[in-house]
Amino acid sequence: MITSIANAAGSYIRSTPTNPSRTTFTPADALPAAGADAGTPAENAKSGIPVSTLKALDASGLKIISVKDNPELRDLMATNWLRMQADEATFAASVPDNAPQNTYATVKVKGKIVATLYNGGSVAMTNEAAAKTGDLQDPCSPNGGPDLAQWRAERIAKAVGGTIEKAPTAIAQSEWTPRQSTSTNYSRAQLDAAFDAMMAEQQKAAAQQSAGYPGRPGPSGSQADFSA
Repeated sequence: MITSIANAAGSYIRSTPTNPSRTTFTPADALPAAGADAGTPAENAKSGIPVSTLKALDASGLKIISVKDNPELRDLMATNWLRMQADEATFAASVPDNAPQNTYATVKVKGKIVATLYNGGSVAMTNEAAAKTGDLQDPCSPNGGPDLAQWRAERIAKAVGGTIEKAPTAIAQSEWTPRQSTSTNYSRAQLDAAFDAMMAEQQKAAAQQSAGYPGRPGPSGSQADFSA
């Protein structure tokens, strides 16, 4: 490594030693030769900032801004929190579209099921059946439901040369209730309440975490501010 640096600098000038078997190096050997260009690596290495001249950053004029003082960030956090809560509630309370109790019909070929359709209109099929069927987008039933399931069942059965067997759990279109989409338009009161609830959750989680480490006191005078 040292040899390569020296070669790159091109500034190591020494007289021929009188005794080739003993060569003595001095600190002067590491200095650039007189008249060397200022842009050489050796010169650049000496142009750094001395550590003694560095000064600590004065933080006395800095101001900690709370999230509450940033309306856009505050509302964005509250909106995401509300969406997460709604998604969790929907997932916990609803039955999946492809649950057995939501089966609308099956398509069979020689007694073997090649496709299963559900009341919401979704379908699961074998790769072979899918390759023969192609597009399953019904322009007449874009919103799904049993009507879409029936249309798809007929299309699949025709493509694979199979038969349709209606399931006992099949329902009519009038009995089907579409899944409610999550609203993203929240009122001022909803956003404010969501933000307060989110902060309360974080404070509770922090308190529980701290309680798990009873033998670990924090720094003197330290405190946690979850509003910032």
